[in-house]
Amino acid sequence: MMRTFTLALLLVLPLAACGDGAANTNAEHEAPAAGDYERGPHNGRMLRDGDFALEMTVFEDGIPPEYRLYAYRGDKPLPPGEVQASVTIRRLDEEVTTFAFKPEENYLRGQATLVEPHSFDVAVTASEGGRRHHWKFPSYEGRTTIAPAAARAAGIETAIAGPAAVGETLEIVGRVELDPSASADVGAKFPGRVVSVHRNVGDRVGRGALLARIESSYSLQTYAVTAPIAGVITQRNTNVGDVTGDDPIFVISDPARTVATFPVFPRDIERVRPGQAVQIRGLEGERSQSSTIRDFLPLAEVQTQTVTARAALPNPGGFWRPGMAVRGIVTVDQRTVPLAVRTEALQQFRDFRVVFAKVGNTYEVRMLELGREGPEWTEVLGGLKPGTTYAAKNSYVIKADIEKSGASHDH
Repeated sequence: MMRTFTLALLLVLPLAACGDGAANTNAEHEAPAAGDYERGPHNGRMLRDGDFALEMTVFEDGIPPEYRLYAYRGDKPLPPGEVQASVTIRRLDEEVTTFAFKPEENYLRGQATLVEPHSFDVAVTASEGGRRHHWKFPSYEGRTTIAPAAARAAGIETAIAGPAAVGETLEIVGRVELDPSASADVGAKFPGRVVSVHRNVGDRVGRGALLARIESSYSLQTYAVTAPIAGVITQRNTNVGDVTGDDPIFVISDPARTVATFPVFPRDIERVRPGQAVQIRGLEGERSQSSTIRDFLPLAEVQTQTVTARAALPNPGGFWRPGMAVRGIVTVDQRTVPLAVRTEALQQFRDFRVVFAKVGNTYEVRMLELGREGPEWTEVLGGLKPGTTYAAKNSYVIKADIEKSGASHDH
């Protein structure tokens, strides 16, 4: 089926059209605003000059997109061999392409592919019967302008597309645990009766904080039990009047010192090694933290034959809680590619994975052909020029702005 390229246009007053008797018309005609233009029999945009008209379409049914033009005089089709036409497009980065046309069946067929994105300023020229006709208009899609202050407030950050080391990844699932060195069992130095208890489960204590007082059974003198490390009381195993023995009366844990543990199955053991980079993420939400595989526990789990890998997970803010399930994205192989973008910059736009190029204060979609995708970088095989500045962080803000403004593609 024929699909038609929507040309988003500025609202201007049309210039006077040429008459049938004019030997040569050089006036340029500017089209009406987006959505207000006339459509032709092939659902394309009608460009009129007097009683001559050119219907402009983009055909992409099973083939790469190409321009097709249909000519009319007095709203009756003209044989395509009686018309000569050219279309020139100028993109945001000032790249200029001119399309020549040849007659084919009942239309003029463009002699080159119309590369995505279909976003540019257009100039059309047609000649027939000794008359020349000119039109020009902007045709934008996937484009928006954001002032620098607004971009900063939205957290939009840019990067330059170029070489990068892209890693092959493996996903493993595990959980958060306290680092074994992050807990302390606190016992009594000498057996005796507990005369006072000063802390309870959940209390945060500093190193040296008073926990309890005990009357020694040997000397009958009272001595203090203090915290050997800073942390949170996770167990309290005594009350006033108890007689202490060898068991701990408190357990203190430092929640800022956690590790992520991942059971690695036999099929993956040869691919996961200490020192490899791992991105740790919660099962829900956007929180992510970089780490490395620190070591493996020496024994395999008998039933599953998994070996436990551990990765440091510094937790000063207390977000990671022991027992939480987490995903680990392990970089198991890495190679340098000539062109890559930040993986977090990628967005879905129509049927494409895209980034948004930045020229001045304007952002515009770039449809990408992608190769290897890693947690930090993704290889680009086509659709983006090396050295292009693009939105690397919070690019979803740009996508939302484009969708809100309706600057989309209409075929």
